[in-house]
Amino acid sequence: MSTAEENLVTSEAEIDLHANHTEVGEHEYTIEELKTELAEAKQAVQDNWDKVLRAQAEMENLKRRVQKDVEDAHKFGLTKFATEMLPVLDSLFMGLQLATGESEEVKRFREGCELTIKQFETAFEKFNVVTLDPKGMPFNAEHHQAMMTQVAEGVEPNTVINVFQRGYLLNGRLLRPAMVVVAKAAE
Repeated sequence: MSTAEENLVTSEAEIDLHANHTEVGEHEYTIEELKTELAEAKQAVQDNWDKVLRAQAEMENLKRRVQKDVEDAHKFGLTKFATEMLPVLDSLFMGLQLATGESEEVKRFREGCELTIKQFETAFEKFNVVTLDPKGMPFNAEHHQAMMTQVAEGVEPNTVINVFQRGYLLNGRLLRPAMVVVAKAAE
């Protein structure tokens, strides 16, 4: 018989099976101690399994958050640029309102302003920038900023009666509120 075979075969004399005792090295363990160790090992396995599941859930949540952040970056990446362009558009509207008179130069100026405003509006539409011009609509605190209230005949209270400055939305998110005058009830 080879040495490997000799190591695998153990004689009955080497195995001492006592009811409730097992000999390991120089220490004897009772079945109760082994059961306790087994229970502790099972608990450690369960604890580690729970940690793995939590880590997996956290990774899924992180993946979803990153995906949402990327989508928001695509949808709202133009926020700063659009916000910077709004005063330019406001200046064109004010210039158009102030250009009065019937001379040929004033007519050309008005026509140029109107065409430039249309180009702005077309470009804004392409990138989902929506204009809020709420005159005659009910006041909406989420999209309008009331600059003042005023008594108005024949108008329901809490209705926008004048717009100082248009508001804008980008993909449904407020870029700038419309600055408005709101009707109030007569006292």
